[in-house]
Amino acid sequence: MSAPLLMICATFLFATMGVCVKLASAHYDASEIVMYRGLIGVLMMAALCRWQGQTLRTRVPAMHFWRSLSGVLALSLWFYSIGKLPLATAMTLNYMSSVWMALFLIGGAVMLGSARVDGRLVGAVLLGFVGVALVLRPTLDQQQLWHGLAGLLSGMLSALAYLQVTSLGRAGEPEDRIVFYFSLGGVLAGALGTLGFGELHAHSLEGAALLLAVGLLATAAQLMMTRAYGRGSTLVNASLQYLGIVFSFIYGALLFRDAITWTALAGMTLIIAAGLAATVRRARSTPKDRQHSVTES
Repeated sequence: MSAPLLMICATFLFATMGVCVKLASAHYDASEIVMYRGLIGVLMMAALCRWQGQTLRTRVPAMHFWRSLSGVLALSLWFYSIGKLPLATAMTLNYMSSVWMALFLIGGAVMLGSARVDGRLVGAVLLGFVGVALVLRPTLDQQQLWHGLAGLLSGMLSALAYLQVTSLGRAGEPEDRIVFYFSLGGVLAGALGTLGFGELHAHSLEGAALLLAVGLLATAAQLMMTRAYGRGSTLVNASLQYLGIVFSFIYGALLFRDAITWTALAGMTLIIAAGLAATVRRARSTPKDRQHSVTES
């Protein structure tokens, strides 16, 4: 399968997973969904590594720990926001990770005393946050403000996870092993959150089916997206990745009767434009680095 087709399939599966997470939120807390999603991912990745003859033993456990910590926090906040916000809004806020990456680059340049700060990156960041204001203003009431902030924070933590995924790749860690330890972190963090701050809900046939769908869709989509970035152009893949917002918008309108406003559409467009602009500037500054973040889902 070609890289663009892999990316289109991955974004569709992630959007479909978002639907399942939103439906599962009526039966389970976000921490429970994260736990079961991670458990299915662990089993799938362990079986895949065994089938490919790979070992799960790592020489850099500390790097996996920090990557899993930021990734699982991002995932938990994202699942929480999906359960409380319109689907396309939660998806869009999580996809702010490219804009956060640009902000981190600007902050790093300032802290290191660099004489040059890329003005186009600054513009991309400002454009992205204008988009956030437009998306949140028409879709959130005052009681949903925290849910919107949770979605925004999930995008920031996803950007941090990207930095750690890149470091793991440079350390020679294979993609399947990275996904395995991320899934394992989800199991542990989800179990801790459920037992420490929530409760373990009883299963129904519908609830169990939704949890299974979340785990299968997320793991399959993550593998497809990882392979797409490994085979294809970073810029083409980054562009196609934003189809996830479009798919989620369609799902939200058809299945959940989410409100459609021109202001929200304009905000989503600005965030997509900002993310693509930031990706272009990063790719031009680091042409040899073809790896990209894998959505923390």
